[in-house]
Amino acid sequence: MSGRPPSLGTVLREWGRIGCIGFGGPPAHIKLLRDLCVQRRGWLSAREFEDAIAACNLLPGPASTQLAIFCAWRVRGRLGALAGGAAFIVPGLIVILGLAALFLGGSPPLWVLGAGAGAGAAVPAVAVQAGTSLAGPSWQRRKHALRWLLYLAAGAASAATIGPWLVLVLLGCGAIELAAQHAGQDARAHGILAAPLLASGALASGVLLSVAWVAFKVGALSYGGGFVIIPLMQSDAVNHYHWMTSAEFLNAVALGQVTPGPVVQTVAVVGYAAAGLVGGLFASLVAFSPSFAFILFGASRFDRIRDNRHAQGFLAGAGPAAIGAILGSAIPLARALTQPWQYAVLAAALILLLALRRGVVLTLVSAGVVGTVIAVAGGPLPH
Repeated sequence: MSGRPPSLGTVLREWGRIGCIGFGGPPAHIKLLRDLCVQRRGWLSAREFEDAIAACNLLPGPASTQLAIFCAWRVRGRLGALAGGAAFIVPGLIVILGLAALFLGGSPPLWVLGAGAGAGAAVPAVAVQAGTSLAGPSWQRRKHALRWLLYLAAGAASAATIGPWLVLVLLGCGAIELAAQHAGQDARAHGILAAPLLASGALASGVLLSVAWVAFKVGALSYGGGFVIIPLMQSDAVNHYHWMTSAEFLNAVALGQVTPGPVVQTVAVVGYAAAGLVGGLFASLVAFSPSFAFILFGASRFDRIRDNRHAQGFLAGAGPAAIGAILGSAIPLARALTQPWQYAVLAAALILLLALRRGVVLTLVSAGVVGTVIAVAGGPLPH
């Protein structure tokens, strides 16, 4: 790092600015962080930044959030990591909880219902776009083509059918690939994987509150980027705990996409639906705590994590399964649509995202405007 380290006030201001203007998900966050830390301020070299991206992608949870926390740690230590991470997360959290109160209120205005129904109709298309954008680079890095395809298929089938247990499928695919790559070379790998498997079983049995379990899966046991949280949450929030209707869950996903900051903040809307403002704040706290822990206690070992063959082997299986889960999540999301005009909006969103390559935020906002017009004109809305 060149020059004197920045003050905590500078970290709060700069990371808070990114948290306020970071629309567009991880690609936008990475660009903003690179512009700040590498190009404008020279706090990190280009190689250090690229290595940090690679290491964060090997960790479970929201990679762009972990990258933001890591960059703050790199320039100002642990206090900087806490300050920068909070500044990155809090602006979007405030916005999304305010919108959750509006969309999930007892009697939301008609235009709000229409906007939610329209934006929600485009969400399955966003899932398809997110999965296809990740599939190409992952396929190029594959170690074994047939196993990669099987992991992808397993993730897709699991997201479409057994959402609550998807996390075990992701862990299982990672374990299988690790065993296939390193069979008989290092028995310690089995111990590495046994811990999260045992932890997931203990949490699922009801040791912690249900909201904490859902948020923990999102923050600590998800691989493949922000959108893989959707199948992890949908069955729990809608079918198991009945915190939300299918239409409300689609609204939650859309809100997570159109607000600034981490896409993972969708979990705050689920927490709000479960237990009001306290539930939203608690879900966010649980979901983001693992990211802070990974950086505060492991950032100094990132160079070893990136080069660790066990971590790379595990991700070679869990990664394709997570991409499959993102693609598979489009099926239950599309099944949640109830009005014929919503399917027309979905088709238009697919064209915008896949054929015309328009942005996610623009697509969702446009779909919301269409829904508002239909609602105000007296058209049918989801039940």
